[in-house]
Amino acid sequence: MFGVGKSSAERQKERERKKRGTRKYGQANLKHSRKGIASCFSGFAGLLILLWCILYAFMERGNAHGIIGGLAIVSLFLSVNGVRLAIRGFYERERRYLTCKIGLPVSFVSVIFFLAIFIGGLS
Repeated sequence: MFGVGKSSAERQKERERKKRGTRKYGQANLKHSRKGIASCFSGFAGLLILLWCILYAFMERGNAHGIIGGLAIVSLFLSVNGVRLAIRGFYERERRYLTCKIGLPVSFVSVIFFLAIFIGGLS
């Protein structure tokens, strides 16, 4: 039984063992950053919507202005939100930042890709 009939050293040792329970070599089992996961979803969704808009514009031979414009703006908002979430995900303590490291460049590439298409369309 926990603590009954044991010395303080034994109790302390048992507490430490219970605390380490599922950890390997005393390291905590880290979870992914929540905002990093949202950043990945947002970045990939923005990129996929933008690529779908380009494909649809080619299939319609440029006759789908309103649909493509509206979805491209939604893609831009998703990508900017992905960049914002990735940056804020790095501030979460004791988390894995792999999803932030993936979501940030994907979202940033999507924003750059959108701006390249937009500026190319102006000239």
